[in-house]
Amino acid sequence: MIRIEYPDHPFRTKQEEGRHFIFDELRKIWLRLTPEEWVRQNFLQYLLQVQQYPAALIAVEKEIKLGELKKRFDILVYDQHHQPWLMVECKSTDVSLDESVLQQVLRYNISVPVPYLVITNGHYCAGFAKQGTQLQPLSALPLFVK
Repeated sequence: MIRIEYPDHPFRTKQEEGRHFIFDELRKIWLRLTPEEWVRQNFLQYLLQVQQYPAALIAVEKEIKLGELKKRFDILVYDQHHQPWLMVECKSTDVSLDESVLQQVLRYNISVPVPYLVITNGHYCAGFAKQGTQLQPLSALPLFVK
């Protein structure tokens, strides 16, 4: 597992009609604050502030096609040549990072091949480097080379 310590961040939140919302700074939209969205927004800030990944090279919740199915990845980071580089699948804090979560991100990887895959539930984070058909566990997220 990769140890993640989220940075302090002044998230913008609001409440309307008994629902909580959080402002997604990358997409410039208000989103319902679900447990999974909490993980996604905190992980994004970790990528931006701690890992120093460029905001301009991060895509959030974009649609992809898996055969006839339409799915959405959580986070995709592009490299300096604008090629898909690292894909992150976020789950709420009460979801275990089991084989089914890994299989989900591997299915997404069929449509959007990347050399690095990450799964997180906010408490735990696992990362893998793809080497051919093998997955090598990572002890830390890869550094972004500018």
